[in-house]
Amino acid sequence: MLQPTQAKSSNQEGRILLAMQAIKQGTCQTVQAAAVSYNVPRTTLCNRIHGITSRRDCTPNSRKLTPYEESALVQYILDLDLRGFPLQLQAVQEMADLLLSERGESPTGKNWTTNFIMRCTEIKAKFSRKYDYKRAKCKDPKIIKGWFSLIRNTVAKYGILEQDIYNFNEAGFVIGVIAT
Repeated sequence: MLQPTQAKSSNQEGRILLAMQAIKQGTCQTVQAAAVSYNVPRTTLCNRIHGITSRRDCTPNSRKLTPYEESALVQYILDLDLRGFPLQLQAVQEMADLLLSERGESPTGKNWTTNFIMRCTEIKAKFSRKYDYKRAKCKDPKIIKGWFSLIRNTVAKYGILEQDIYNFNEAGFVIGVIAT
């Protein structure tokens, strides 16, 4: 349900569009006459006729990347996370600054990354936890089953052959063997 201010602005937006149509069709001779007859501000009507979009339809200043660049950045973040390399906030900002520097634009601000994460529902920022000794010594297959399914999915997704998989983890785990 629309809030009262949203309903008022969408009502005014409709009247502005009708006034613009009346000017184009010639039923109103001047901008002033159209503004009075449709009860809209004359300056707003002039701005719309000259191509200035409404504040609601404008891209906010905090969005420095294009929608395509933002979706590519989100896919890059998700892809690295699937591979087991979640990015830090600084790395996301550096990637965005790299995209902007290619276009010759100024870099992002200090709060850009926080706003970007709040805007994108696909990604979240979480603090990493210290690697707990109890987790390292865990023998419960239910707990580490997710890790092995991630490995299985990654191997299947990228077509990795079994002979190309090797293990050099210092923790003492062998891939496929759960007990320590």
